[in-house]
Amino acid sequence: MTALPDLYFRIRENGAAVFRVNTENRERRIEMDQIAIVNTNRGDYKVTGDTTLSPAEEAVINDWMQARLAVLAARDMDDIHRAIDHINLTAQWAQAKATDTQLAQVTDDLLMAMHDLRSVLVRKKADRLSKPH
Repeated sequence: MTALPDLYFRIRENGAAVFRVNTENRERRIEMDQIAIVNTNRGDYKVTGDTTLSPAEEAVINDWMQARLAVLAARDMDDIHRAIDHINLTAQWAQAKATDTQLAQVTDDLLMAMHDLRSVLVRKKADRLSKPH
C-alpha cells in the first residue's frame, strides 16, 4: 500500500476544504481534521479554528492551489473549443435536419445568444487591437 498524503483536498465550489490526514492512532484508522479552506476565486486560503499550519503545509496548499487553477483554466479552454464544435454542429443540424417546428422553438434564443457573443468578441478584439504592443 502506498503512503497516504499528509493533506487531503476535498474539492468544493470555488476551492477546497483541506484536511490533515492522521493514521497515528491505536486503531490505525484514518482521521482527517479540517485545517483550512481554499478559495480559488480569490487565490487564497484561510485556516480553520485555531489551527497553525507548518511551512510545509502552507507550501503544499499553495502548490495545490496553483495546480488546481491550471486545471480549471485548461477545462475552460476545453469548454470553449467544445462550444465551437457545438456551434458548428448546430449550424449543420439547422441546415440539414431541423424541422420548421424545431427551428421555430430555438431560432430567437440562438440568434440572441449569438448576437451577445458576437458583440462581446468584437468589443474585446477592438480593445486588444487598440492597445499599444
